Amino acid sequence: MSVPPRSAGALRLYTDAYARLRAGEGRGEGGEAELLALPWLKSGPLARAWGVRARTFDRFVRAVIRPAARRAAPRRLNILDLGAGNGWLCHRMALLGHEALAVDFRTDAVDGLGASGAYARHLPRMFGRLAADFAALPLGGRAFDIALFNASLHYAEDLGRVLSEAVRLVVRGGRLVILDSPFYSDAASGEAMAAEKRRATEATHAALAPGLLALHSIEYLTKERLTEASRTLGLSWKRRRVLYPFWYEWRPVAALLGRRRPPSRFDLWEAAVP
Repeated sequence: MSVPPRSAGALRLYTDAYARLRAGEGRGEGGEAELLALPWLKSGPLARAWGVRARTFDRFVRAVIRPAARRAAPRRLNILDLGAGNGWLCHRMALLGHEALAVDFRTDAVDGLGASGAYARHLPRMFGRLAADFAALPLGGRAFDIALFNASLHYAEDLGRVLSEAVRLVVRGGRLVILDSPFYSDAASGEAMAAEKRRATEATHAALAPGLLALHSIEYLTKERLTEASRTLGLSWKRRRVLYPFWYEWRPVAALLGRRRPPSRFDLWEAAVP
C-alpha cells in the first residue's frame, strides 16, 4: 500500500530528536580523527558496532566497486550514497578516485551531513552533498553507476517508492546495493523487533520519543518484502553474505538457546538495474 510523502514537520521532529539521541550515544565525540578512521574505528564505545559495518564495507568494495570500476574504466564511477550520514563512505570512494554524492535529510553536525566538512581538508576535491529525502530526489535520471542504501533502507516509509526513485537515477546495467539494513528470515520476527524498539524508545527516551517515532519507517526487511516491492521494477536481488565478527555470528545460536526471537542479519544485497 502506498503511503503519502513524509511531511516537513515530521522530518524536522525526527531529525532534531535523532541528532540528540546520537549525541548522547557519543557519536562524533572523536572529532576529525574519528571521521577519518571510519569505518575502521578501533577504539571507543562505538568501535564494536563499526567493526560490523567495516566488514560490510570491505565486502562492498570487493564485490561491487572493483568489478564496476573495471567495467567503467578508464572513467571514474559516479556513486550515489543514500543515507550518507557524515559522508564517511563518500570519503572512502573519493580516496579510491571515484565521484560520490552524499544524500541525507539529516544535516546536523553530530553525524549528519553537517559533520562532513572536515573531509574537505583531506581530499583533492570534496564530494557532493545534498540534503534531501531519498523518496523524492531532485536529481536527473540515469546519472549514477551505483546507488547504495547506507544503513538506511529500513528508514523508508514506502519501500516501493524509494526503490523506484533509486532505479530512476541509475544507468541501465548499474547497481543498486543495500548495506547494513536489518533483514529477518520472517516478518513475524521483524514485527516483534519493531514493537520491542517502540516500547524501548518510549521507556528509555521518553522526552525524545515523540520525535523518534514521528516517522512510520518500515524498520526491517525480509527477502519476500524486498522481492515484492521490486516486482514491477525488474530487479532481481542477490544476497552476498558477509563474514562478521564471532560475537555477531553467534547471536542466532544464543537466541535459540535462550528461546528468544531470531536476530536480524545485515549482509550485502545487490541488484542490476534493467
